[in-house]
Amino acid sequence: MDQTALYDVIIIGGGPAAVAAAVYCARKKLKSLLITESFGGQSIVSDDIQNWIGDPHISGLDLAKKLEAHVRVYPDMVEIKLPEKVVEVKSVKCEEAARICDFEVKTDNGNTYSSKSVIVAAGARRRRLGVPGEDQFEGKGVAFCSTCDAPLFAGKKVAVVGGGNAGLEAAQDLFKYAQEVYILDFGEQLKGDPVTIDEIQKNPKLKGIINNAQTLEVLGDKLVTGLKYKDVKTNEEKTLEVGGVFVEIGSVPNAEMVKDLVQLDPHGQVMINFQHARTSHPGVFAAGDVTDDPYKQNNISVGDGVRAALSAQAYLQNKEKTSPAAEKHP
Repeated sequence: MDQTALYDVIIIGGGPAAVAAAVYCARKKLKSLLITESFGGQSIVSDDIQNWIGDPHISGLDLAKKLEAHVRVYPDMVEIKLPEKVVEVKSVKCEEAARICDFEVKTDNGNTYSSKSVIVAAGARRRRLGVPGEDQFEGKGVAFCSTCDAPLFAGKKVAVVGGGNAGLEAAQDLFKYAQEVYILDFGEQLKGDPVTIDEIQKNPKLKGIINNAQTLEVLGDKLVTGLKYKDVKTNEEKTLEVGGVFVEIGSVPNAEMVKDLVQLDPHGQVMINFQHARTSHPGVFAAGDVTDDPYKQNNISVGDGVRAALSAQAYLQNKEKTSPAAEKHP
C-alpha cells in the first residue's frame, strides 16, 4: 500500500470508534488506511478506567496499547499512518448512477490519500479552562469525565466547574462517592434543566453552588489541593480547598476536516443517520464522540465504529443493509 493507492476505506482517528471500525473493515477484507495522531482517544489520561466492559480496571495507557495491538493484527488489510493528522477531506468524483464517490484525504504532513469511502472517528477534545495547574494536574486530581473517574474520588471534597447539564450530571455521579461537592458556574445562575437543579439541591453532599465564579488556577503539590477563583461581580479572589476538580464546560468535536463536506449541527458535531452511521454526503460515515450522539462513552463508540464499518461495506457493495428480521424466507 502506498500514497498512490485507492483504498476502500480511510478511517480517521485512533480511539475506540476508529479501532473498532478498522478491525471490522479488515475482517470484511476492505483495503483500509487508518490515520491518527495517537491511539487511545480522550481516555488515555485516565489512571483507572472502571467501565470498559471486560476489564474492571484498566489505565488509559494500557487501553491505548490494546487498541493499537488489535489493529496491528491485520497488517495486510489495514495500513496505519502514525502520527499524522487529517486536515481536510474532499470529494473529487461521484458517479451518481452508482452512488460511489472518491475522496481525497489531506494530512498535516503534506500527504494526500485517496479512497472510495471515509469513516470519521476523530473523537472530540474536552473544552478546557486554560488556567495554570490544569495541565499539570490532569490525571492527578483534574478530571474531565465523571462517568469514568468519579469512583476515584471516594471520600474527597470535589469541585465541579460548569453549571450546565454536563456539570449537574457530573455532580450527580460524584454524590455516590465524594464526601462533599461544590459547583462553580461563571453565570449568575445554573443553566441546566430545572428538574435536575431541584434534584441536586436536595442532596446533602452538595455543600455549595458558587455563581459568578471565574476559575483562575488549580492548586496542588503532587496532587490537587484546591482551586482559586474570582467573583466576577466583586473581583474578590477566593480559594476553595478540594482534592479534585471536574471540568465540565463542554467538548469540541474534531470535525474541522469535514466541515465543508458534511452537515454539522450548531455545536460542530457531525450529524448522522443513527441506523447506518451515514452523514449528509454519500460515502462518508461517522462514529463516536465526533458525532451528534448524546452519549459520549468508549463502549458506545465501539459499537458506533462497527456500525460505520458495516455500513461502509454495504455502501461499497451498492446495497442497503437491513435487519435479519426483514429477510424473506423462501
